[in-house]
Amino acid sequence: MTDWSRLTHAHGPADDIPDLLDRLVSAPDADLWSDLWSALHHQGTVYPASFAALPWLAGRAGCGEREQEVNALLLAGAILAGAGQSDGAGEVRARFAAETATLLAAVNRHLRTETDPTDYVHLLEAMLGFEGTAGWSEELAWGIVNEEYQIACPGCEVDVFIALGERGFFSAAEDYVLAKADVETRPLSPAAPAELDGIGRRLHDLALADGRREVAGVLTYVFGRAVCPVCEVGFAVADGIVSDR
Repeated sequence: MTDWSRLTHAHGPADDIPDLLDRLVSAPDADLWSDLWSALHHQGTVYPASFAALPWLAGRAGCGEREQEVNALLLAGAILAGAGQSDGAGEVRARFAAETATLLAAVNRHLRTETDPTDYVHLLEAMLGFEGTAGWSEELAWGIVNEEYQIACPGCEVDVFIALGERGFFSAAEDYVLAKADVETRPLSPAAPAELDGIGRRLHDLALADGRREVAGVLTYVFGRAVCPVCEVGFAVADGIVSDR
């Protein structure tokens, strides 16, 4: 039995967590999930109580209610991705190996049937968190869902915006959304699917297999190349995303 009073979360002692978990079971709603996220994964930081919640989250991932299962999977994935913040990441994964295996099986089931592109990308990121994939388990979804990454040019170190979405697929050295005048841009070069390898090839092929062709298309740009509009240095977008961690 977990002694929550001996654990802490973002806002102090974790003895309020059992009541919050009970309320999420009896009358779940978005505000309660927001409260749980705030306590256990505040601004990307995890706490002892975060890991203690993994068995409960693994149970909710198989509760039969899609929205609750997805919420549980996303929070659990974020917690496990954040485990690398301390030297005890290996110990955490060993301690919760059974729960992690349950969560990984559940997220793979959801990926095969998820029809919402945003939820699909978040679930992909959760899958990487359960697998312990460094970097991408914390960086994949934000840029794709928000249609933009911001990374440092490896040549001149200026911040480069990588646009991925409705506005096009390009790089810019200025905030093209807020700019009052035209911003100089350079088109991104997508990777040819046949030339993808490693994590890029795996994610692309998985998205295609799951019927998420639009996600697969964006991934060719995430694992493609960009040119800095300031110094004209070309670089791999994925390298810039992961090196910024």
